[in-house]
Amino acid sequence: MGRVALLLFLFALTVELSLGISHEIHLLRPRLASGVHPASGLICPSWRLAVETNNIINWETVPQACESYVGHYMLGHQYRQDSRVVVYEAIAYAESLKLGGDGKDVWVFDIDETTLSNLPYYAENGFGAEVFNATSFNEWVMKGKALALPESLKLYNKLVSLGIKVVFLTGKGEDERNVTVANLKKVGYHTWEKLILRKSSDESTALVYKSNQRKKVEESGYRIVGNMGDQWSDLLGTNRGNRTFKLPDPMYYIA
Repeated sequence: MGRVALLLFLFALTVELSLGISHEIHLLRPRLASGVHPASGLICPSWRLAVETNNIINWETVPQACESYVGHYMLGHQYRQDSRVVVYEAIAYAESLKLGGDGKDVWVFDIDETTLSNLPYYAENGFGAEVFNATSFNEWVMKGKALALPESLKLYNKLVSLGIKVVFLTGKGEDERNVTVANLKKVGYHTWEKLILRKSSDESTALVYKSNQRKKVEESGYRIVGNMGDQWSDLLGTNRGNRTFKLPDPMYYIA
């Protein structure tokens, strides 16, 4: 992060703390946990670092020994601070761009744990330590109660003000389009260029699916100037865009 961007980030963080601005995305209190479990030989902060750097892959659940640690991280200040660092860097990058002026510059956003937060659901379901239950998660999605990730909403508003158009690219199915549109608008995402959802006939991995969809976006004449997601499968593959930004998410892994 450049010195100016770092100073702006520290100033903004100081102001928020001094004014008591929290922008809660879940009302539960943080869980207290050191994250150190010598009996199991597992140190949870190190596990989370390995997950975020894509060194641990293809994992199915958060280790049971780390459930409390992940809950503490997600509900505490560190998750929000980590997200702020990513977003302030993304804003600094976006402000530095020289746009084409033809309305073809776009920014790709994932949805789950990127623009919308399902933390209320995961707080009641082990913070990723329980085996994923598609039925109960889809029931939660259909309620349309996911909350905005405040940092991502800040970036979204900045991009719109700069004239960069937004493309939402999600693994959600087409049958969830209406509730997704309503949920996005309800929490502050009011306009976008495209909302791309997965067709039921598409059985490819997330990485392949998102690469293919980004390719179609570029083939239709758009330039992907930025790409943000919480999973590495949002950001790897082909047609990734000029620059990618990874938000933290130690609760689940999607290949």
